[in-house]
Amino acid sequence: MERTQQVHEGRNIKRFREMLGMKQETLAYELGEDWTQKKISQLETKEKIERDILEQVAKILKVTPEAIQQFDADNALNIISNTFTSHDSSTLNAINHNCTFNPFDKLVEVYEENKKLYERLIQVEKEKVVYLEQLLKDK
Repeated sequence: MERTQQVHEGRNIKRFREMLGMKQETLAYELGEDWTQKKISQLETKEKIERDILEQVAKILKVTPEAIQQFDADNALNIISNTFTSHDSSTLNAINHNCTFNPFDKLVEVYEENKKLYERLIQVEKEKVVYLEQLLKDK
């Protein structure tokens, strides 16, 4: 399948940066003292990024340069929407729409387990007190 439109590398840098919750200032700091927030803003408006800068940015964003060069948001959204709105049998196994347990029962189980752990903790503390009292009597 051949691409009909050019991927905007600067916009993709912005997308990956935002997915990581990283600010432009942080990316500028990571790139070095030559970089500022304004320079990152300008970089994100460029359709094509120089290879060496692309590699540095990709390393900081923990992606490959090819990911930035090839990421297509429309295709990604298309895949996501087809995966999560499809009701065919291939996706039903991946997404469990029908809960097979009662969440309240699970909550009660966790409560009971916590109760047992607390009781064991109290018992251990009582044994420790008895042991310490015995040590004091022996002295």
